Amino acid sequence: MKKKKTNIKDLFILQGRKFTDQRGWLKETFKKSNLNKNMTLSITSKSKKNVLRGLHLQTKRSQDKIITCLKGKILDVAVDLRKNSKTYGKHYKTIISEKNSKSFFIPKGFAHGFLALDRENIVHYTCSDYRDPKSEVSIKWNDVDLKINWGLKKPIISKRDKSAISFKDFKKNKR
Repeated sequence: MKKKKTNIKDLFILQGRKFTDQRGWLKETFKKSNLNKNMTLSITSKSKKNVLRGLHLQTKRSQDKIITCLKGKILDVAVDLRKNSKTYGKHYKTIISEKNSKSFFIPKGFAHGFLALDRENIVHYTCSDYRDPKSEVSIKWNDVDLKINWGLKKPIISKRDKSAISFKDFKKNKR
């Protein structure tokens, strides 16, 4: 497994090795020696094509996350919301798929979201802390100030994400 830097500090692509034979495949998704993080929680989600989940973060008990696509393909996006960061409000996006064996390491202080690109998409999250529903925030996926090009005008989103706050409101509340 190799760790590749992005243009945002502390945000990494993890390039795993995939071992395939007649039975199927096996791939590494996390090595403590690559990140030196204690991961606590694993979550798996399934999404059909054009489902957009995000942009989500926890303001307290923030989480490091490793995102891996076990089946299908996703456009994965992280937005830097670390208060003193030089790249505050900037985003990074990447394609993660079953075929490319990439994972995306997203450190604490980032909002996260993804768009499901294939008919069936299974995404695995490895997190450094438990979910804290009281501090969860959703920022609008199509916020004009964030300028994220998702390549889609009308994704399928949850009720929670339909009522997400703007980036301006997030900054105003100094979360």
